[in-house]
Amino acid sequence: MAYYLYVSRQDDDKISIFQMDAASGRLDLQNEMAVAGGPAAMAVDPQRRFLYVGCRSIREISSYRIDQSSGGLSYAGTAPLEGEPVFLATDRKGKFVLSAYYYQAKVAVHPIGEDGVATAPPVEWLTTDSGAHAIQTDPSNRFVFVPHIANRGPNAIFQFRFDETSGHLTPSSPPQISPEDYLGPRHFCFHPRLDILYFSDEQGCSVTAYRLDTSNGTLTSFQTVSTLPDDYRETNSCSQIQITPSGKFLYAPNRGHNSIASFAVDEESGRLTATGRVSTEPVPRAFSLDPQGRFVFAAGLESGRLASYRVNADTGVLEELENFTVGNKPMWVLGIELPG
Repeated sequence: MAYYLYVSRQDDDKISIFQMDAASGRLDLQNEMAVAGGPAAMAVDPQRRFLYVGCRSIREISSYRIDQSSGGLSYAGTAPLEGEPVFLATDRKGKFVLSAYYYQAKVAVHPIGEDGVATAPPVEWLTTDSGAHAIQTDPSNRFVFVPHIANRGPNAIFQFRFDETSGHLTPSSPPQISPEDYLGPRHFCFHPRLDILYFSDEQGCSVTAYRLDTSNGTLTSFQTVSTLPDDYRETNSCSQIQITPSGKFLYAPNRGHNSIASFAVDEESGRLTATGRVSTEPVPRAFSLDPQGRFVFAAGLESGRLASYRVNADTGVLEELENFTVGNKPMWVLGIELPG
């Protein structure tokens, strides 16, 4: 197998393509793909044959074929948008691209054609609320969740039923849940075995765990853990969140404290235990685990540098490996595995 890392550079209008050594985590730059219009959020289809890129300044979703032998990209098509996409994901069958629109207070569902290209018009262009920041289907492909941050939005998670045939969204009952505290749910990930989701809380500087009712597609919180040291009092906000494929470790970056917080995950209950933090480049907005969960790659939005870390297999604690310039305003980091 071969491993690749894609880094979108919004201000450079480029995507950097790296090949990763599976043993050492070392990255080697393979190519820099020109992508007009401020490339930011990225998603890959379940078969890892197409990369979808949200271009914020020209309001488009661009589709690229992934060369299975080299990880290279070739342009395949574009779908025009009516807003700036801040998050992209495909559904679990790879039939639709789902997207969230922070400023337009919308979510969208675009069909994927037989040629793998995201198409327009969307089957859904649905109003939620300001601050919509992510959208994904659950592992069963029956439910969709959309977190909304607190300082520009309702401090809520919207809940939908998803029709994997038509792509339509129907509000669940209740249609949304709101944390009691000022948390601002931003991004989320699914535990690989348990019916649990973890949300990064942008304003709360924390991670909140939710149980998923797989009958109704609704969430119930059961734990919130800070991402910061107890004595930290300066400005901070959380960004993305990821869990290892084993389900043993979880990571959430801090913007302000400029660190990645790490957590051990109880294999039975899914509860989190904080295990520390490692320093990052300034403003770690984007980061990614490699597909095996052995390395973490974090980009500094302000510095334009990319840092790599090794995951301790026993504790999940991160050890910094490399740090190098990648380009201006890195907005998304995505690691994939290809046949090679």
